Amino acid sequence: MRIKLLFFVFLVSIASEPVFATGKKITKIVLDAGHGGHDAGARGQISYEKNLTLGIVLRLGKILRDSLKDVQVIYTRTSDIYPSLAERHEIANRADADLFLSIHINATPGTTTRTFAGYKTVRRGKKRVKTAVYRTVHHRETGANGTETYVLGLHRNSQKEDAIGEYGETVTEEPGLLNENDPQTAIIIAQYSQAFLNRSVSLGSKIQTEFASQGRRDMGVKQKGLEVLAGSAMPGVLVECGFINNPDEEAYMNSEDGQQEIALAIYRGIKAYKLEAER
Repeated sequence: MRIKLLFFVFLVSIASEPVFATGKKITKIVLDAGHGGHDAGARGQISYEKNLTLGIVLRLGKILRDSLKDVQVIYTRTSDIYPSLAERHEIANRADADLFLSIHINATPGTTTRTFAGYKTVRRGKKRVKTAVYRTVHHRETGANGTETYVLGLHRNSQKEDAIGEYGETVTEEPGLLNENDPQTAIIIAQYSQAFLNRSVSLGSKIQTEFASQGRRDMGVKQKGLEVLAGSAMPGVLVECGFINNPDEEAYMNSEDGQQEIALAIYRGIKAYKLEAER
Protein backbone atom coordinates (compact mmCIF):
# COMPACT_ATOMS: atom_id res chain seq x y z
CA MET A 1 0.00 0.00 0.00
CA ARG A 2 2.81 2.44 0.92
CA ILE A 3 4.58 1.81 -2.40
CA LYS A 4 1.36 2.48 -4.31
CA LEU A 5 0.82 5.69 -2.35
CA LEU A 6 4.32 6.96 -3.10
CA PHE A 7 3.85 6.13 -6.78
CA PHE A 8 0.55 8.04 -6.76
CA VAL A 9 2.20 11.08 -5.17
CA PHE A 10 4.96 10.90 -7.78
CA LEU A 11 2.39 10.89 -10.60
CA VAL A 12 0.49 13.80 -9.08
CA SER A 13 3.75 15.73 -8.76
CA ILE A 14 4.51 15.23 -12.45
CA ALA A 15 0.96 16.02 -13.53
CA SER A 16 0.88 19.25 -11.54
CA GLU A 17 4.34 20.48 -12.56
CA PRO A 18 4.32 24.19 -13.49
CA VAL A 19 3.43 25.00 -17.08
CA PHE A 20 6.81 26.57 -17.79
CA ALA A 21 8.69 23.29 -17.21
CA THR A 22 9.18 22.72 -20.95
CA GLY A 23 9.34 25.08 -23.90
CA LYS A 24 10.16 28.13 -21.77
CA LYS A 25 11.80 30.81 -23.90
CA ILE A 26 14.94 32.36 -22.43
CA THR A 27 14.75 36.00 -23.48
CA LYS A 28 16.16 37.97 -20.51
CA ILE A 29 19.36 37.18 -18.65
CA VAL A 30 20.68 39.18 -15.70
CA LEU A 31 24.45 39.29 -15.23
CA ASP A 32 25.69 40.27 -11.79
CA ALA A 33 29.33 41.25 -11.28
CA GLY A 34 30.00 40.39 -7.64
CA HIS A 35 31.05 43.05 -5.11
CA GLY A 36 31.96 46.55 -6.38
CA GLY A 37 32.53 50.03 -4.97
CA HIS A 38 33.52 49.98 -1.32
CA ASP A 39 33.28 46.17 -1.31
CA ALA A 40 36.43 44.97 -3.07
CA GLY A 41 35.80 41.30 -2.39
CA ALA A 42 38.76 38.92 -2.28
CA ARG A 43 42.25 40.36 -2.77
CA GLY A 44 45.15 38.93 -4.73
CA GLN A 45 48.69 40.11 -5.29
CA ILE A 46 47.81 42.35 -8.22
CA SER A 47 44.03 42.66 -8.29
CA TYR A 48 40.69 42.77 -6.50
CA GLU A 49 37.73 40.49 -7.05
CA LYS A 50 35.38 43.38 -7.87
CA ASN A 51 37.43 44.32 -10.94
CA LEU A 52 37.82 40.79 -12.26
CA THR A 53 34.11 40.03 -11.95
CA LEU A 54 33.20 43.21 -13.81
CA GLY A 55 35.67 42.48 -16.61
CA ILE A 56 34.31 38.96 -17.08
CA VAL A 57 30.67 40.07 -16.93
CA LEU A 58 31.14 42.78 -19.57
CA ARG A 59 32.84 40.29 -21.89
CA LEU A 60 30.11 37.72 -21.27
CA GLY A 61 27.40 40.29 -21.94
CA LYS A 62 28.97 41.22 -25.27
CA ILE A 63 29.20 37.56 -26.35
CA LEU A 64 25.56 36.99 -25.42
CA ARG A 65 24.37 40.08 -27.30
CA ASP A 66 26.42 39.20 -30.39
CA SER A 67 25.55 35.50 -30.46
CA LEU A 68 22.02 35.22 -29.06
CA LYS A 69 20.05 37.95 -30.82
CA ASP A 70 16.79 37.01 -29.09
CA VAL A 71 18.24 37.54 -25.61
CA GLN A 72 18.23 40.81 -23.70
CA VAL A 73 21.19 41.22 -21.33
CA ILE A 74 20.59 43.14 -18.12
CA TYR A 75 23.44 44.13 -15.78
CA THR A 76 23.29 44.79 -12.05
CA ARG A 77 26.33 47.04 -12.51
CA THR A 78 28.58 48.15 -15.37
CA SER A 79 31.01 50.25 -13.32
CA ASP A 80 32.72 50.28 -9.94
CA ILE A 81 29.62 50.77 -7.80
CA TYR A 82 28.07 48.59 -5.11
CA PRO A 83 24.42 47.59 -5.51
CA SER A 84 23.21 45.91 -2.33
CA LEU A 85 22.32 42.22 -2.52
CA ALA A 86 18.64 43.12 -2.28
CA GLU A 87 19.03 45.62 -5.13
CA ARG A 88 20.67 42.99 -7.31
CA HIS A 89 17.84 40.51 -7.20
CA GLU A 90 15.31 43.35 -7.31
CA ILE A 91 16.78 44.34 -10.68
CA ALA A 92 16.25 40.78 -11.91
CA ASN A 93 12.73 40.49 -10.50
CA ARG A 94 11.50 43.78 -11.89
CA ALA A 95 12.93 42.91 -15.30
CA ASP A 96 11.00 39.62 -15.31
CA ALA A 97 14.26 37.85 -16.14
CA ASP A 98 14.53 34.18 -17.03
CA LEU A 99 18.01 33.58 -15.62
CA PHE A 100 20.23 35.18 -12.99
CA LEU A 101 24.01 34.67 -13.03
CA SER A 102 26.27 36.12 -10.36
CA ILE A 103 29.99 36.05 -11.20
CA HIS A 104 32.56 35.79 -8.40
CA ILE A 105 36.22 34.97 -7.78
CA ASN A 106 37.24 32.40 -5.19
CA ALA A 107 39.85 32.59 -2.41
CA THR A 108 41.06 30.38 0.42
CA PRO A 109 41.65 31.56 3.99
CA GLY A 110 45.39 30.95 3.68
CA THR A 111 47.65 29.39 6.30
CA THR A 112 49.47 30.65 9.38
CA THR A 113 52.90 29.39 10.48
CA ARG A 114 54.84 30.03 13.70
CA THR A 115 58.61 29.74 13.41
CA PHE A 116 61.44 30.08 15.91
CA ALA A 117 63.27 33.40 15.50
CA GLY A 118 65.88 33.26 18.27
CA TYR A 119 66.10 34.43 21.86
CA LYS A 120 65.78 37.68 23.70
CA THR A 121 66.57 38.68 27.27
CA VAL A 122 63.76 40.05 29.40
CA ARG A 123 63.56 41.23 32.99
CA ARG A 124 61.43 39.25 35.42
CA GLY A 125 61.54 40.90 38.79
CA LYS A 126 65.20 41.34 39.70
CA LYS A 127 66.37 38.72 37.26
CA ARG A 128 67.12 38.88 33.57
CA VAL A 129 66.16 35.71 31.71
CA LYS A 130 66.50 34.46 28.17
CA THR A 131 63.24 33.59 26.40
CA ALA A 132 62.45 32.18 22.98
CA VAL A 133 61.02 34.45 20.28
CA TYR A 134 58.66 33.18 17.57
CA ARG A 135 57.53 34.84 14.37
CA THR A 136 53.97 34.35 13.11
CA VAL A 137 53.49 34.65 9.38
CA HIS A 138 50.19 34.45 7.48
CA HIS A 139 50.54 32.97 3.99
CA ARG A 140 47.78 34.08 1.64
CA GLU A 141 49.01 32.18 -1.39
CA THR A 142 47.34 28.88 -2.21
CA GLY A 143 47.73 25.99 -4.59
CA ALA A 144 43.95 25.60 -4.81
CA ASN A 145 42.63 25.97 -8.34
CA GLY A 146 39.56 25.39 -10.46
CA THR A 147 35.98 26.53 -10.82
CA GLU A 148 32.76 25.75 -8.98
CA THR A 149 29.15 26.83 -9.32
CA TYR A 150 26.62 27.32 -6.54
CA VAL A 151 22.85 26.95 -6.53
CA LEU A 152 20.56 27.97 -3.70
CA GLY A 153 20.69 25.90 -0.50
CA LEU A 154 17.42 24.31 0.57
CA HIS A 155 17.34 26.16 3.90
CA ARG A 156 16.73 29.44 2.01
CA ASN A 157 13.75 28.09 0.09
CA SER A 158 11.27 30.16 2.10
CA GLN A 159 12.86 33.39 0.84
CA LYS A 160 12.79 32.07 -2.71
CA GLU A 161 9.14 31.20 -2.35
CA ASP A 162 8.38 34.68 -0.98
CA ALA A 163 9.95 36.19 -4.12
CA ILE A 164 7.96 33.86 -6.37
CA GLY A 165 4.77 34.83 -4.56
CA GLU A 166 5.53 38.54 -4.80
CA TYR A 167 6.27 38.40 -8.52
CA GLY A 168 3.73 35.69 -9.31
CA GLU A 169 2.11 37.50 -12.24
CA THR A 170 5.36 37.53 -14.20
CA VAL A 171 6.69 34.20 -12.95
CA THR A 172 3.68 32.09 -13.88
CA GLU A 173 2.59 33.86 -17.07
CA GLU A 174 -0.96 32.93 -16.03
CA PRO A 175 -2.88 35.89 -14.55
CA GLY A 176 -4.56 34.98 -11.29
CA LEU A 177 -2.85 31.59 -10.93
CA LEU A 178 -1.28 32.60 -7.62
CA ASN A 179 -4.05 33.77 -5.32
CA GLU A 180 -3.06 34.29 -1.70
CA ASN A 181 -6.57 33.28 -0.64
CA ASP A 182 -6.35 29.94 -2.45
CA PRO A 183 -4.82 27.07 -0.39
CA GLN A 184 -3.41 25.60 -3.63
CA THR A 185 -1.17 28.64 -4.11
CA ALA A 186 1.39 27.47 -1.54
CA ILE A 187 1.68 24.15 -3.37
CA ILE A 188 2.13 25.84 -6.74
CA ILE A 189 4.81 28.18 -5.35
CA ALA A 190 6.67 25.20 -3.84
CA GLN A 191 6.58 23.49 -7.23
CA TYR A 192 8.02 26.55 -8.94
CA SER A 193 10.75 26.76 -6.31
CA GLN A 194 11.72 23.12 -6.87
CA ALA A 195 11.62 23.54 -10.65
CA PHE A 196 13.87 26.63 -10.38
CA LEU A 197 16.35 24.60 -8.30
CA ASN A 198 16.37 21.77 -10.85
CA ARG A 199 16.97 24.23 -13.65
CA SER A 200 19.70 26.00 -11.70
CA VAL A 201 21.51 22.69 -11.21
CA SER A 202 21.17 21.99 -14.93
CA LEU A 203 22.63 25.39 -15.83
CA GLY A 204 25.45 25.04 -13.31
CA SER A 205 26.34 21.57 -14.58
CA LYS A 206 26.53 22.81 -18.17
CA ILE A 207 28.78 25.72 -17.18
CA GLN A 208 31.09 23.41 -15.24
CA THR A 209 31.26 21.03 -18.20
CA GLU A 210 32.44 23.89 -20.41
CA PHE A 211 35.11 24.90 -17.91
CA ALA A 212 36.33 21.30 -17.78
CA SER A 213 36.52 21.19 -21.58
CA GLN A 214 38.96 24.12 -21.39
CA GLY A 215 41.21 22.12 -19.07
CA ARG A 216 40.11 23.85 -15.87
CA ARG A 217 39.65 21.78 -12.71
CA ASP A 218 35.93 21.05 -12.23
CA MET A 219 35.00 21.43 -8.54
CA GLY A 220 31.35 20.71 -9.25
CA VAL A 221 27.93 22.21 -8.56
CA LYS A 222 27.16 22.82 -4.89
CA GLN A 223 24.37 24.23 -2.73
CA LYS A 224 24.77 27.23 -0.47
CA GLY A 225 22.36 29.63 1.22
CA LEU A 226 23.35 32.72 -0.75
CA GLU A 227 21.26 35.87 -0.34
CA VAL A 228 21.84 37.02 -3.90
CA LEU A 229 20.21 33.81 -5.20
CA ALA A 230 17.51 33.50 -2.55
CA GLY A 231 15.73 36.72 -3.43
CA SER A 232 15.47 36.19 -7.18
CA ALA A 233 12.23 34.70 -8.56
CA MET A 234 13.90 32.65 -11.30
CA PRO A 235 16.62 30.01 -11.79
CA GLY A 236 20.04 31.31 -10.87
CA VAL A 237 23.64 30.34 -10.19
CA LEU A 238 26.75 31.87 -8.67
CA VAL A 239 29.93 31.03 -10.58
CA GLU A 240 33.34 31.03 -8.89
CA CYS A 241 35.79 31.54 -11.78
CA GLY A 242 39.08 30.74 -10.06
CA PHE A 243 41.25 31.47 -7.01
CA ILE A 244 42.59 35.00 -6.73
CA ASN A 245 45.21 34.00 -4.14
CA ASN A 246 46.66 31.39 -6.49
CA PRO A 247 49.27 33.46 -8.40
CA ASP A 248 48.88 31.45 -11.62
CA GLU A 249 45.08 31.68 -11.62
CA GLU A 250 45.19 35.35 -10.69
CA ALA A 251 47.48 36.10 -13.63
CA TYR A 252 45.18 34.07 -15.91
CA MET A 253 42.05 35.89 -14.73
CA ASN A 254 43.75 39.27 -15.23
CA SER A 255 44.71 38.49 -18.80
CA GLU A 256 42.50 39.30 -21.79
CA ASP A 257 42.72 35.70 -23.00
CA GLY A 258 41.81 34.35 -19.58
CA GLN A 259 38.78 36.57 -19.15
CA GLN A 260 37.61 35.80 -22.68
CA GLU A 261 37.94 32.03 -22.11
CA ILE A 262 36.01 32.25 -18.83
CA ALA A 263 33.27 34.30 -20.48
CA LEU A 264 33.08 31.82 -23.37
CA ALA A 265 32.73 28.84 -21.03
CA ILE A 266 29.84 30.52 -19.20
CA TYR A 267 28.23 31.57 -22.49
CA ARG A 268 28.42 28.04 -23.89
CA GLY A 269 26.86 26.69 -20.71
CA ILE A 270 24.02 29.22 -21.03
CA LYS A 271 23.54 28.39 -24.71
CA ALA A 272 23.33 24.64 -23.99
CA TYR A 273 20.85 25.30 -21.18
CA LYS A 274 18.76 27.57 -23.41
CA LEU A 275 18.55 24.97 -26.17
CA GLU A 276 17.46 22.32 -23.69
CA ALA A 277 14.92 24.55 -21.94
CA GLU A 278 13.28 25.67 -25.17
CA ARG A 279 12.68 22.20 -26.63
